[in-house]
Amino acid sequence: MQQNLSENTVNNGVIAAVRGSIVDILFSAQVPAIHNIIYAQNRSVTLEVVSQLSHQKVRTIALSPTQGLARGMVAEDSGGPLKVPVGPATLSRMFNVFGHVIDGKEFTTDMPSRSIHQSPPALMRISSQLQVFETGIKIVDVLCPLERGGKAGLFGGAGVGKTVLLTEMIHNMVSHQQGVSIFCGIGERCREGEELYREMKQAGVLDNMVMLFGQMNEPPGSRFRVGHAALTMAEYFRDDEKKDVLLLIDNIFRFIQAGSEVSGLMGQIPSRMGYQPTLGTELSSLEERIANTENGAITSIQAVYVPADDFTDPAAVHTFSHLSATLVLSRKRASEGFYPSIDPLQSNSKLASSSVIGDRHYSVAQQVRQILAQYNELKDIIAMLGLEQLSKKDRDIVMRARRLERFFTQPFFTTEQFTGMQGKFVTLEQTLDGCERILSGEYDDYPESALYMIGEISEAVNTQPKKPSQSSDEVNHEH
Repeated sequence: MQQNLSENTVNNGVIAAVRGSIVDILFSAQVPAIHNIIYAQNRSVTLEVVSQLSHQKVRTIALSPTQGLARGMVAEDSGGPLKVPVGPATLSRMFNVFGHVIDGKEFTTDMPSRSIHQSPPALMRISSQLQVFETGIKIVDVLCPLERGGKAGLFGGAGVGKTVLLTEMIHNMVSHQQGVSIFCGIGERCREGEELYREMKQAGVLDNMVMLFGQMNEPPGSRFRVGHAALTMAEYFRDDEKKDVLLLIDNIFRFIQAGSEVSGLMGQIPSRMGYQPTLGTELSSLEERIANTENGAITSIQAVYVPADDFTDPAAVHTFSHLSATLVLSRKRASEGFYPSIDPLQSNSKLASSSVIGDRHYSVAQQVRQILAQYNELKDIIAMLGLEQLSKKDRDIVMRARRLERFFTQPFFTTEQFTGMQGKFVTLEQTLDGCERILSGEYDDYPESALYMIGEISEAVNTQPKKPSQSSDEVNHEH
């Protein structure tokens, strides 16, 4: 029964049961392989085989809505897995999980396509050399450097600047690294996708970008597979065109959530806290494909929603194990006007060791963290007793910490039209130089405002320094 059918023969089956997004189908001739795509209802419904129940029966998950399906309907085996188009023609376009364009413009279909189910690169092909991925964003490059070919998690709620930070990274990647950016929206709002497309167009970075969306209104199967579709496109640019790829995923938690829905529909017994028993392998099969090879690198930045701010949640724990850098966005910092609103004390990176980033960078980062942590501890004393009650040494710490906080703000290219300030790309060397000079006290006589929203430190020199007494009064006045 398992003999291969000739290519001309159509392998048809009959729908035996429909339970929401789960459809069971009987095949008399040949049972389709796992991951095969099956079409029903004049190809308007797409199903993917997830398990073979017997020598004739398969269970499928719907990648599109199943309205109108009924028992006894004919289903047609496509003979292969889901494929998406790859190549330069995909740039500046917007796709769904099936590789169909959704931006309303004409699209040529005679281009190569690949299966979304690919194996991670072999261990022999993975480059073990740790390299820093320079973003041009001061606070990221100094305190939590990203790894080229690594994965960074962006933890934050609504309205703290996640999307602005992502768009800025795309802009810098395209303009300074001649790479390709791929944005994958998993289970987020349709409005956000439309806004992002418009912002990218205005920022002028759409030409080197591909967007894929599986939004929250789509079936769980579609949201579960859109991440694999995005990775297939990214792998083409890395392996065939030997380019560096920046892959942005918003939101990786929704991928885990979609897998949990699929698992529940399949009738699998859930593990801890209601998650699917296969959570670890499902996340790994996606994350392990994001790697740095001898051809190029896929560097990934992933937004991560943490349920109820509980970092012990299985979804957060499994995601953490794959990340090389963690950027925590703070609502408090955003409310104080510090953009990007990255919390310098909660964010960290595995690369932040002297053997990787060098002694000078490591030393500066440690000093910055130390001085900001001391300032944090002194805040309560300043609030109760005022700045005068502090020793001269503590007053210097406060002054320098506040200047560092302002120096870590930065005008973005993608927000020029809102702020009226020209965007700044600051190299790591310029940022380290600025931090060293603030830490040494060179800028103690300058007003704090001189360091706010500037690029490199020399831009503050354009402001006339004040007398030392005035700058300390200014600190006291603000508290």
